[in-house]
This record gives sequence, C-alpha cells and structure tokens, in this order.
Amino acid sequence: MQEQTAANQIRLVIVEEQVLFRASLARFLSTQPGLELAGECGTAAEALEILNGAAVDIILSDLDVRTESGDDLISAARTAGYQGPFLIVAGSLDARELSAVIKLGASGIFLKSESLNRLVQAIMLVASGAVWVDQKVMQLLADRLVDRPQPDRRSPRRVLTDREEKVLAGILKGLTNRKIGHNIGLSEGTVKGIVQQLFRKARVRKRSQLVRVAIEGSLPSATVSR
Repeated sequence: MQEQTAANQIRLVIVEEQVLFRASLARFLSTQPGLELAGECGTAAEALEILNGAAVDIILSDLDVRTESGDDLISAARTAGYQGPFLIVAGSLDARELSAVIKLGASGIFLKSESLNRLVQAIMLVASGAVWVDQKVMQLLADRLVDRPQPDRRSPRRVLTDREEKVLAGILKGLTNRKIGHNIGLSEGTVKGIVQQLFRKARVRKRSQLVRVAIEGSLPSATVSR
C-alpha cells in the first residue's frame, strides 16, 4: 500500500519569503494524502537548487519571488529545465501583477486569505493540468477586461464583438451560460453559441483554456460579425 501511495504522490516545492507562513504551510501540506513535500525555501536561488536535485510536480510560489539578477522565478525555472505547473499564492489583488504572472505561464493564482483545504483542492487541480484562478481574482481580471480601451468601432476588424466581450466577462466571473444570458438579456442557447464562437477564435476547446487565453491577452484578431 505504501508503494502505491508513493507512486501517486504529488511532489511539491514551497517558495515563500515569510518564514512563519512557509513553515505552517509546509507542516499542513506534508500531512495531506496524495501530497509530498519535495522542499521549502525562501529564495529563487534555493528553489532552483531544489529543482536541480529532486523530481518536482508543482511549485507553490509567492508572487514576488525573483532571482538575484531580477528575473522572475517562472522564467528562471523554465530555463533550468522545469516544465511543471506553478501555483502562485498571492497576498494582494493587483490586476496588473496577477495578469502578468499568468502571461508568464502560471497555471493558477490562490489568495492567502482562502482556506488551507481549498489550497489542497487547487494544488490537485493544477497538478492535473487544470487552471485555478481564485474567484476574487477572476472578478478583478474580468473588470479589467471590460474597462480596457476598446479598438476603433469603425475598424472592420476587432478582436471580439460586443456580445462576445460580455459573454467572456461572464465566463471570467465563473458564471453559467444561463446566468450570463440573464445578465445581458440573451437566451441560454444564444450564449452557448457565443461561447462556441469564442472557442473557435481562441482555438481552444475548454472554458479553462479560454480563461487563460483571455488573461494572457492572446485572443487572435477576427472579423466582426454584422
């Protein structure tokens, strides 16, 4: 039984500058079934050293961890050969910083104000290849998306139509198709069709993939449907 459990363990590294928070987090996570602590540290240099000597499935990192040269930890770890996911554990709600870390390749953002049990859930999901973004962060990023400067309406080409922008904002807030339709005055079937349009434009198949593309700002240009 022990060998089977060990084979299925998710090996994680915690990178957090605050020693007390890191220690309490490490103690809790090391007792959770399915999780194994591969290491804990407070700097990017220490994290890279751990990665060099151990198999790691996921990295939990504070938002502001950087190398001595000023590079972000995600880029430095990728250069060092680590290809696994990052779950960023953030204490602040800065839309620009959170959006930037998603663009760098983070698979999730978890707020320090949330419960430890939810953190375990987030770790499991991110380790499986899914995207986890805290609902408060989703709301913040959705508001930023809606408030961003729009392209010239007279231009024959824009990224998204008005209805697509509204549906995408609803998806970022975690709303169902029915709730999105209720909020913007469309039927659930119409919203479903718009979601499929968004999938095609973003070249994705899942809502989680669409969320990542939207946050990254990498939706391709498309001709507006008249």
